[in-house]
Amino acid sequence: MPAAPVVVGASGRAVPTSTYRLQVHGGFGFDAAAAQTAYIASLGVSHLYLSPVLQPAPGSTHGYDVVDHGRLNEEAGGREAFDRLVLAAHAAGLGIVVDVVPNHMTVPDVTWRNAALWSLLREGRESAAARWFDIDWDVEDDRVLMPVLGSSLDEVLAAGELTVARNGGAAGDETVLRYYDHEYPVAPGTERLPITDLVAAQHYRLTFWRDGATELNYRRFFDVTTLKAVRVEDPQVFEATHALLLSLHRDGAIDGFRIDHPDGLADPGGYLARLADQTGDAWVVAEKILEGEEQLPEAWRCAGTTGYDTLLRVQQALTSSAGDEVLDRVWAEHAPAGRGALEDVVLESKQLVVETVQAAEVNRLLRLVHRCHDGLHPDLAREALCALLAAMDRYRAYVVPGAALEPEQMAVLDGAAERARGLLRAAAHPDLDLIVALARGEAPEGADRTLVDDFVVRFQQTCGPVMAKGIEDTAFYRWFRLTGANEVGGHPSHLSISADAFHEFESRQLATWPTTMTTLTTHDTKRSEDVRARLITLAESAQEWAEWVHEASDLAAAHRSSLVDPATEYLVWQTVLGAWPIVPERIEAYVLKAVREAKDHTAWVDGDADYETAVVGFARAVVADAALARHVETWLSLHAASVRANVLGQKLLQLVAVGVPDVYQGAELQALTLVDPDNRGAVDYTERTARLARLDDGERPRDLDDEKLLVTTTALRARRERPEVFVGAGSTYDPVATTSSHALALARGDASGPQVVAVVTREADRLVASGGFGDATVSLPEGKWRNLLSQSASGEFSSEASLGSVLADLPVALLVRQP
Repeated sequence: MPAAPVVVGASGRAVPTSTYRLQVHGGFGFDAAAAQTAYIASLGVSHLYLSPVLQPAPGSTHGYDVVDHGRLNEEAGGREAFDRLVLAAHAAGLGIVVDVVPNHMTVPDVTWRNAALWSLLREGRESAAARWFDIDWDVEDDRVLMPVLGSSLDEVLAAGELTVARNGGAAGDETVLRYYDHEYPVAPGTERLPITDLVAAQHYRLTFWRDGATELNYRRFFDVTTLKAVRVEDPQVFEATHALLLSLHRDGAIDGFRIDHPDGLADPGGYLARLADQTGDAWVVAEKILEGEEQLPEAWRCAGTTGYDTLLRVQQALTSSAGDEVLDRVWAEHAPAGRGALEDVVLESKQLVVETVQAAEVNRLLRLVHRCHDGLHPDLAREALCALLAAMDRYRAYVVPGAALEPEQMAVLDGAAERARGLLRAAAHPDLDLIVALARGEAPEGADRTLVDDFVVRFQQTCGPVMAKGIEDTAFYRWFRLTGANEVGGHPSHLSISADAFHEFESRQLATWPTTMTTLTTHDTKRSEDVRARLITLAESAQEWAEWVHEASDLAAAHRSSLVDPATEYLVWQTVLGAWPIVPERIEAYVLKAVREAKDHTAWVDGDADYETAVVGFARAVVADAALARHVETWLSLHAASVRANVLGQKLLQLVAVGVPDVYQGAELQALTLVDPDNRGAVDYTERTARLARLDDGERPRDLDDEKLLVTTTALRARRERPEVFVGAGSTYDPVATTSSHALALARGDASGPQVVAVVTREADRLVASGGFGDATVSLPEGKWRNLLSQSASGEFSSEASLGSVLADLPVALLVRQP
């Protein structure tokens, strides 16, 4: 196997030609990953892309809950197994990219597992680890709030649930406080106090878990109190948390990094610059959700995003706009009264998140506002701050304390301020004006500059959670016009774009971020690429969908209780159709998560058990009903041509698009998975290896899984063989004209001209209904071209090629220039 191709980007960094994401954990460790390196390399992949590899909390299946930055995941095999993976990967010609979690680490039940946290709790503000964590010490009298108790502290003490033990800590020789499975250190000198006094004397305050919602005094990841934010802006903290990963990079074991949630950091650009300095500008991509036409800050020293921006455009390019009015009507039939436009649902959801989910963060911001300027009315200041947070339409404005505002940053904040005034119904609102000025970094007369800078940073750190929890994790679970569009970074109100708009996006990517990552499925997507491919057919055949839904509703009448609301039922129909076949246990887990995230009828906290029982019972009954199963399978059969074209078309578009494509584990075949943890299940590599061997032996594809595997491996191998055509600023991108609106074509090339042409089919059902491509053509660049996806003798084309001939074998084609 040849070594992984090296493409040198504009910054001088070595760039992968493609990646393959693996979820590493105790059930699929480093040795298990090593066992698949030959297969993954044979697909044409250049780099493994691993989920976080540092030591997580016990039993973690995702790795984003790091407890120790100095060790590799021991449940996955530890350092020795990782070294074996590196050897196996290199032997197969693969490099390695790893996921990095700089924003937070976990608060484990047994806190000594997190040595920095143990030190913080034991020694308080004087601990060397105090600089690690983002804590508002003053509000709790130099203590850390720990909202972990099942009732008030007095009740816990009275019940004897909190005890002192002398055999705690990592070595088993420390005095500790124990609360069931939880263990906390005891400050030196307080060991012999009576328990009530001992508890009061600690550097942390144990309290009822509900108190954390409003009183928490440390920054966290979104609303997850057990994920404590880390101050990587401190050079010492950066070095301590990145030492092992940087050492592995220097040794050649790691080639690049994916950065989780950079918007949570105090200074994302500064963090990326420090990482680039330490790695010699290694290939780094940032998990950045871009809104609308937003671009990454030009100054960021990274290769680009993790690909949600490309995911959106690929899906939009294949989605029909013909069904918009019908989809609107069908959704209106199911939507709750008064729930209209998506933008209204988004605003309502963000306001809910500001007022409840992020209440502790809002309280901390308000304390800063009042410290920056005395005399504000508490209620009016809160009202203004909440309005501004809800009105922000981006995850961050990227204002850097002490730096002059750029026009785009000013426009983002001015736009939010104007929308906030509308929410406040006040053209003039002095409290809002002051808070907007603080967000810009403008200090009121006499204000402490340090406090103003602190507000600038914390305001932006709060905007991201409001956006994510308000839009992706609330609004997108309330508004179901077409659920496949309710994706991370998605725009469900704008389902479709033209071929020209897709080409414009790709040309911009080439000019600005030519080595960015692209993706279709990740561990965070709400639905896998092939579930969404099925749901695209609803937009193309909207009237048939409306009729299908009404019939499904009639068939399900016996399963429906009065508690099952029409909106959730509509979500169930789309989910069943997209993920079919789906067993009751999977649909139950999904529906429970969906209705709790929606926060309409139930929630994660203080949920409605009767409602949950009703919707789960309905969903389970639906997927077990033989008549409904036939109804689902009839739709999939009638629309098989469109599903096939969507599955293969979006995969090929992603793999030839500008940037570095990632293939999520197992998604080289159809992946019909839902939101996590459904999308983190085991992958059958034995089946995939056997299928690939059959295709490589010249056997024709037997089914859509084979066809997707053929498209995937053919495109990945083409990228590996011609890296200069696909990756970096030296590659080219050109639209290729067709005479049919049902085909989209593009060319990738190098300095000598176009070398590869991809053609995909759009709206296949409508194409079939119209009689096929007829005499429609694709205008291939000058020369002779061979379709790598065709096994027929007529697989060579030139000039004005017949689309019917080019797409005779599959609804997609990948043509390469012949010598």
